[in-house]
Amino acid sequence: MRIMVTGGAGYIGSHAVKYLSELGHYVVVVDNLSTGHKTSVDAAIPFYQTGIENVEAIKKILQQEAIDSVMHFAAFSLVKESVEQPLLYYKNNVEGTRALIEAMLASQVYKLIFSSTAAVYGEQKQQPIDETATLSPTNPYGETKRVIENMLAATANVTPLKYVSLRYFNVAGSYHDGSIGEDHNPETHLIPNLIKAVINKTATFTLYGVDHNTKDQTAIRDYIHVEDLVEAHKKALDYL
Repeated sequence: MRIMVTGGAGYIGSHAVKYLSELGHYVVVVDNLSTGHKTSVDAAIPFYQTGIENVEAIKKILQQEAIDSVMHFAAFSLVKESVEQPLLYYKNNVEGTRALIEAMLASQVYKLIFSSTAAVYGEQKQQPIDETATLSPTNPYGETKRVIENMLAATANVTPLKYVSLRYFNVAGSYHDGSIGEDHNPETHLIPNLIKAVINKTATFTLYGVDHNTKDQTAIRDYIHVEDLVEAHKKALDYL
């Protein structure tokens, strides 16, 4: 397959790029480097530094590279920031994805794997959460992902677009050879911050949430390894 990966210089995106290329697929990366790192992408892989909101640029890439599928990771994803700057998130996540879909349809590229989030579920009383749970996001980040899912569904009803949305929870880990891993600034994920605190004796680590109905009153969280996650993206693409 010939796959364009948006946000391919980010944490999950760069792992998807490496995994797909090692499987022998032709991979092209699109990333504006607002949060990603070009060093996370092998120099041999075609890299286009542009935003997905640039319809003409994305159309040109899709057509010149003869792309047949898209994996879409490009998004802002900090919950706190989304609360403080909601318009930034609607502009980047929702409008960016709308422009991407427009470019795909114009270029006759109809297969899309969308990186959604468990944040679309919000606070659910019934645990564990399954896919039939009502979507009720509690922050602008989760809401932008729900809007995008609705936009994809509506578009797929009237066009040849085929898509899968993956709503995952907490991602952790690095590539098995240690070549790439988490590299956020600021780092908001629990596991790398905990590791940093262990390595750096002067660093501090704060665990939030000590009033849960659990044995030690701390939260119970599920994690998925980043390599398992990118394999799931590939299986979703195989399904399409």
